[in-house]
Amino acid sequence: MIYSFRNDYSCVAHPLVLKKLCTSALEQNEGYGLDRHTSNAQKLIKNKLKNQNVDIYFLTGGTQVNLTVISGLLKPYEAVICVETGHINSHETGAIEGQGHKILVAPGKDGKLLPHEIETIVNAHIDRHMVLPKMVYISNATEVGTVYTQEELKQLSMICKKHHLYLYMDGARLASALASNVCDYTFEDLCQYFDVFYIGGTKNGGYIGEALVLVTEHLKQGFEYTVKHYGALLAKGFVGAIPFEVLMEQDLYLQIGTQENECAQFLQKEFERMGMSLHYLSTSNQVFPILPKRIAKKLYEAYPYEIIKEIDKDNLLIRLVTAFDTTMKVCIDLISYIESIL
Repeated sequence: MIYSFRNDYSCVAHPLVLKKLCTSALEQNEGYGLDRHTSNAQKLIKNKLKNQNVDIYFLTGGTQVNLTVISGLLKPYEAVICVETGHINSHETGAIEGQGHKILVAPGKDGKLLPHEIETIVNAHIDRHMVLPKMVYISNATEVGTVYTQEELKQLSMICKKHHLYLYMDGARLASALASNVCDYTFEDLCQYFDVFYIGGTKNGGYIGEALVLVTEHLKQGFEYTVKHYGALLAKGFVGAIPFEVLMEQDLYLQIGTQENECAQFLQKEFERMGMSLHYLSTSNQVFPILPKRIAKKLYEAYPYEIIKEIDKDNLLIRLVTAFDTTMKVCIDLISYIESIL
């Protein structure tokens, strides 16, 4: 049986999420987020964050959230700072630039944006003939599987406050980040550091949807109009909220992240044991081994993955992503399969 490691959204959803959707199938609900599922999901998230003052919106996907947040909160002449590998820079088809906002790119380190890079960019934009840096964007976990520590978030927050920049976190894989063995903070710490962030559902057991959280007070004003303006307001708002009713209940969200990470770390160690290099040292649910092309080709037939790039004429850098439905047995079978073709 083929099992895909291409991404963490190959399956429809966690069975408990689907069960909730099915039991709600014939309910009559108010539209546009005025329903009881939306209210309940918002309540559960606020309880996780230990913050009753945030505003929460349920949007369909990460690119839509990023576009709505960045384009909705920035003036036309304002720009967003992002690490080179950041999703808005590398995987969103120019969506941000398409709305007129320049992305100011920094090299970063291990997929993470560094405070001194923000300082350098701000200091280089000196007058009205240049765009004005106004927002800093990070992903957590990053696009290369690394996870920010609390001290790193604190330093980013400090430099943003110094220069009056909004700090925004793309939390597409937040479950994996929070469950990482290098993560030393919890849900409730996020509101200390970020002006706005989102809690990923699509890549963490939901069938659709991300929960956008607005923390800073003045950013909340009129944002409901922004959501509608950018086509992000679902008529059936409850469809986007239902997954979070389940994921936020009884720590299922973090349980999914823990399972994903355990499987990914097992794979990472096994690749190293077999003498295969890791391009990035991931602490989340993504694994980046360098494989001989002969092995990579045969592996793809049974366990599809994403090719990142060609290292040289003999080797490929690939990415495997574990998900809520990935089991340790599948991972053991994958390693056994590789050993059988070595």
